[in-house]
Order: sequence, then structure tokens, then C-alpha cells
Amino acid sequence: MNIEYLHTMVRVKDLQKSIAFYKLLGLEETRRMDSETGRFTLVFMSPPGQDNAHLELTYNWDGDDLLPSDSRHFGHIAYQVKNIYDTCAYLMDNNVTINRPPRDGRMAFIRSPDNVSIELLQMHSALEPIEPWLSMKNVGKW
Repeated sequence: MNIEYLHTMVRVKDLQKSIAFYKLLGLEETRRMDSETGRFTLVFMSPPGQDNAHLELTYNWDGDDLLPSDSRHFGHIAYQVKNIYDTCAYLMDNNVTINRPPRDGRMAFIRSPDNVSIELLQMHSALEPIEPWLSMKNVGKW
């Protein structure tokens, strides 16, 4: 069997708020499709230069009663970053809660505006554990 990764899809309640959040992570909008008949918008976002790593944001124009209040059934989206401490500090400066701080210099978790769990992993080897991350406690669910 020959298989190729296409995308990860998540439903969103507020398209502009979700796009802004994923842009904070460094993703760029690569494609958009509006369906008048289906009354939905699909926005595909990817890290720069990674056209095979699409995140599809699905927005239903008339609302989405099927969207759960806690998207834990989904699992998580994972991205690796050059410096996990700098990334988490930048996200915190932009009012993103770090649910699982990078105490180990390797891994952190955050949540999107729609409760999608996002894992951030340090590229290559873990960084030396440092404060304030080392003492930070988990917040909420991740």
C-alpha cells in the first residue's frame, strides 16, 4: 500500500481568532476555500516551506453544535521549535497560556482558542532546564 500524509483537520468556532493563534506559532495561510452551498470555509495553514504539513481549519458559517467543549478526543498537534524557551516566552507575551511548561527543556503543551492541544518539542536535543520554567506548574488540561 502507498500512503501519503495530507492534513490534520480541526473545527473552529471563530475563524479569525484561530488564524491569529496559529500565526503566532509561525504557520502561514496557504489555501482557502469558501463553499456557498455547504456554508463553510476551509483554511489550510502550514509552517513556512513545509507544504506537506497542512493544518485544515474548518469553519461552519452557521455555527457548529457538534464542536465539543473539550477537544480531547482529538489528541494533539505537534510542532518542533528551534528554542522552546523563546517560543513559550513569545506565546506568553501574546496571552497564550502554557498549560504544561517546558520544565525539561524539551516539551510544552498549549491550547488553541478551540481547546485543541498542541505539543511543542525542542528541535534536536533538550535544552538545559532553567528557571522560570523549571519551577512552573501545569495549568489546566493539556
